[in-house]
Amino acid sequence: MIDIDELERILEKRKNMHPNDPRICDIWNELAQIFIQSEESTIEYLNSCSKEKLYWISEVFEDISLGLQSTKFIECIEKLNIKYPDLDLKCDVRYAKNYLL
Repeated sequence: MIDIDELERILEKRKNMHPNDPRICDIWNELAQIFIQSEESTIEYLNSCSKEKLYWISEVFEDISLGLQSTKFIECIEKLNIKYPDLDLKCDVRYAKNYLL
């Protein structure tokens, strides 16, 4: 189960960081660790989260893909790409598929 309060805290911290802040990598690692704990909870959360949150989380889709190595996760981000085409998640889908090979 995803700790929503912890996730919200991390996302808020990330949103307030300067794009060149070297601590962004630490935030990415924290986010990835949350999402790779449970494929089911991750997919459930992503399917219900806002477009804005999805935008920030998509920064770590590659790391989540590596950790989960899941066709269900790939299907999830493919559907999210259709739902939010302006987020342009096609590259994330390709990376996720490459991790399955």
